[in-house]
Amino acid sequence: MGHGGNVIGELTADHREVDELFARIEQQPVGDKRRRQLADQLTVELVRHSVAEEEYLYPAVRRHVDGGDDLADKELEDHAGVERMLKDLEGLDTDDDQFNHLVAKLKLQVAEHVRDEENRLFPLLAAACTAEELDELGDRIRRAKKTAPTRPHPSAPDTPPGNKILAPGAGLVDRARDLITGRNH
Repeated sequence: MGHGGNVIGELTADHREVDELFARIEQQPVGDKRRRQLADQLTVELVRHSVAEEEYLYPAVRRHVDGGDDLADKELEDHAGVERMLKDLEGLDTDDDQFNHLVAKLKLQVAEHVRDEENRLFPLLAAACTAEELDELGDRIRRAKKTAPTRPHPSAPDTPPGNKILAPGAGLVDRARDLITGRNH
């Protein structure tokens, strides 16, 4: 991830990348070990994306959009549910029946969240911000994804200032764990 452009273009490109990862998981035979590798890659992308949104997108929505607090709170609730599912998925083998069930449930929840962002939140943000503000948010989102965690941390703070302080450290630890375990991202 790291596509360039304003915040809406950046996050929409992330959404399409996640859609593609779900499709690639579904293309693998049930129980195939490649499903685990793809699920790990999906987890990395979703966690980085979520952390970046929590650090920069939702605070901007609160600041610029009428009713932004309620919108941001709803999106944070969605993220918490997805992160709990990712944590549960992390411990499952591909031959576990729960693996396929969780991937399917995760796909539905993520798709609903994406539709809500793209059809409601993004248009409201675009109407409330200047092109320069949207471009700056895109830059901040890209920087945040570079240092974000790569594994789910459901109990970590999801609002500033706690998330901005802890996410880079968790990201560093996660990347070290990934290197040691050979987990690709």
